[in-house]
Amino acid sequence: MREEEKKRTSQNTKVQQFFRKRWVFPAIYLMSAAVILTAVLWYQNISNNVAEDLQNNQDDIALNEPEAVEVNATKENFAMPAVDPEAVSVVKKFYDPNATTEEQEAALVFYNNTYRMNKGIDIAREDQKQFDVVASLSGTVTKAEKDPILGFVVEIEHENDVVTVYQSLAEVSVEAGDKVEQNELIGKSGESLYNEEDGNHVHFEIRQAGKAVNPLTYMDKPVTSIEEEAQEEATEEEVSEEAPAGEGETEEAPAEEEAPKEDAEKSEESPESDKDAEKGQTEGKEDTTQPEASTSTTNS
Repeated sequence: MREEEKKRTSQNTKVQQFFRKRWVFPAIYLMSAAVILTAVLWYQNISNNVAEDLQNNQDDIALNEPEAVEVNATKENFAMPAVDPEAVSVVKKFYDPNATTEEQEAALVFYNNTYRMNKGIDIAREDQKQFDVVASLSGTVTKAEKDPILGFVVEIEHENDVVTVYQSLAEVSVEAGDKVEQNELIGKSGESLYNEEDGNHVHFEIRQAGKAVNPLTYMDKPVTSIEEEAQEEATEEEVSEEAPAGEGETEEAPAEEEAPKEDAEKSEESPESDKDAEKGQTEGKEDTTQPEASTSTTNS
């Protein structure tokens, strides 16, 4: 036991002598500082690598964001071109070839002794007071000018080759090239020589690729619905053309039934300029039987 105690005492004495040396504690401090500094530098290096990885990931996400926004963007629906839709009503509807005879007659416009098919809808107040006309959709104004027959005319271009037309305006508050938002004021309702019987109103059209479509069919629907329906109609036509004709049936319609329809369509197009008006007046003088022919065509 005494020998063990002597050994322990000698070891403690050596340790105490070691720590009594002047260079021991400074050396310990320097080593500790070196270890801490190394740890700090190592941690900063890891943090920088993580930050770079996060930045690269954010850049990759940013590159894909435009497509995601475009897909999820809110699509506007066609709206009635009046600041207060509840205060107006449709006084003349779009001429639909598939409608009944009475509905077709109600959708005709009598101008220059000729009945013409209405290519849009006519909107008016019941009390015939003037009202503010607004853009049905957001878009770019491509036309804003006065026509001697149609009154002030405004045309706005939208996506999917769609154009909205506003005629019979008493005044306009936009110019060609203006960017307008949906429900933004573009003018005020008025009267026109082309459709005097509707009084104070606005004539509203929707055209897709230059073809007039029924605005009431697409009201409260997005612009894409027009193109989708056009594609469906084209597919149905292709299928009907490929289908074989039934027994006892001919594939071509009789020429006698098509001729009156073609004449009616030619005589019932709305005038778009002074030249059309002058041409209509000249035809009215040269052919005095034209009003009777148009009336008989309408009644049929």
